[in-house]
Amino acid sequence: MSNSNSTSLSPSETAFLPVPTGPFVVPSAGQTDGIELSLVLPTFKESKNIGSALDIVTSVLRGVDNLRFELIVVDDNSPDGTAQLALDKSRSLPEVRVMCRTAESGLATAVIRGWQAARGQILAVMDADLQHPPEVLTRLVAAMRGGADLATASRHVEDGGVGTWNLFRRIISRTAQFIGLIILPEVVGRISDPMSGYFMIERKAIAGKTLNPTGYKILIEVLARGKIGRISEVGYVFQERQLGESKVSNAIYLQYLQHLLRLRFAWLRRS
Repeated sequence: MSNSNSTSLSPSETAFLPVPTGPFVVPSAGQTDGIELSLVLPTFKESKNIGSALDIVTSVLRGVDNLRFELIVVDDNSPDGTAQLALDKSRSLPEVRVMCRTAESGLATAVIRGWQAARGQILAVMDADLQHPPEVLTRLVAAMRGGADLATASRHVEDGGVGTWNLFRRIISRTAQFIGLIILPEVVGRISDPMSGYFMIERKAIAGKTLNPTGYKILIEVLARGKIGRISEVGYVFQERQLGESKVSNAIYLQYLQHLLRLRFAWLRRS
């Protein structure tokens, strides 16, 4: 997720968000405006998906009883106009807010910048390409309301799956999990799907913690550095991308390994 060119947006006074600066620290709640859930959708070149994703996610969350929420699109200055399309959507979907970064890039840091601007007590993240089925959001919200500090969507519990992944991709994913259990068992051992990018967390569990994520994966970072007690896992079947360009590459797994090692050393220093 990177592009250094500037983007000219037509900002809305209420929907356009400035990019936070400084350390990656999520603040304690300030002005909440009654928002319970803040869901961040990090994007780069998702012009073919962002409109449908916002429509569907908004519809699903509006169906949850007594839920006030916001959707924060954090775009890394996509050259295909993803940010502007999201901003256009905000005119018909008042829950949508948009942040466009030009000085930083990377999915994990985009999520934290979104959380820094969020108003909700529950912070969440999901992909904007509809590979994460939006209907699972209702079960994640229910888990959080049921007392979980963290509710994560997992491909490796009951009702979960990886869809049409080929054997090689399945082996790579499971190997990454196994390596995580070896390097950082105290953290990775708490969940079945450590590479999930679809979860919700109580703001208070990570507020004030300095986060330092790498690449595309952030769940292990918040698990390692946050104060997280009860965890709930909700099964989901990973969907194949229908439109747009996949961002998956072997580099993701290398970044995951580097992140594990960095957290291991931090964990040892803390012990």
